[in-house]
Amino acid sequence: MKAQGKVFKYGDNVDTDVIIPARYLNITNYAELAAHCMEDIDKDFIRNVKKGDIIVANKNFGCGSSREHAPIVIKEAGVSCVIAETFARIFYRNAINIGLPIIECKAAAEGIEAGDEVEVDFDSGVIYNRTKGTQFQGQAFPEFMQRIISAGGLVNYINAQENA
Repeated sequence: MKAQGKVFKYGDNVDTDVIIPARYLNITNYAELAAHCMEDIDKDFIRNVKKGDIIVANKNFGCGSSREHAPIVIKEAGVSCVIAETFARIFYRNAINIGLPIIECKAAAEGIEAGDEVEVDFDSGVIYNRTKGTQFQGQAFPEFMQRIISAGGLVNYINAQENA
């Protein structure tokens, strides 16, 4: 499984209220909700993000409330992967549960800049910065987690197992 796209870069402690502000949580349509993704930290994000693009951040990405809306809107906005030095544990689990690929790698978080073109190989954990020609070794997903993400999330994975 691979991802490739342009990078949107953020710092430490990007919390779930910044990813999707609470004032929008009454919206039930995920596409409509995603139109507000990252707007409090990057008002141009939703206008500029393209399908396949990648978010890179520093420490503790996804901290704050445990709402699963945060990884849902990131995925719905078209982001193919989030790379960070570290993730808040509940965000990490929610991302896997909804099928949003994430990868921890301190060196990549430090060495990748906004606008860089990046490729991620989830089988090996290799992150390649095509813009700078640099490569980083991230934490590879175990095979069972890759199957969950490939299925589009935990519920889809379980349903597929039951119907097999």
